Amino acid sequence: MAGSAPGVERSVREQSRSEVRRPAMYKVLLHNDHYTTMEFVVMILEDVFHKNSSEAVQIMLHVHKLGYGVCGVYPFEIAETKVAAVHREAEKEGFPLQCSMEPE
Repeated sequence: MAGSAPGVERSVREQSRSEVRRPAMYKVLLHNDHYTTMEFVVMILEDVFHKNSSEAVQIMLHVHKLGYGVCGVYPFEIAETKVAAVHREAEKEGFPLQCSMEPE
């Protein structure tokens, strides 16, 4: 290589493919209790999870009968925000409604 000092190697640029990974997804779950009203659970499903009335009632009945129900599947930050919103609204209304998230 003309103009190069002896012993200095030419730098080689390597092109690497960066893979775009999908974010880890988390299921957001509502848990049944004996105090939170069915109407409040439906309202949470409609307001926080943007479910239509029919979907909200179906999920609420699933929670009521089986003890828990999946409200949706989201990336970590969104799932965490939805769990916090449910807890905030439940506390504001005096209900012990519990919501959690788990990896899908």
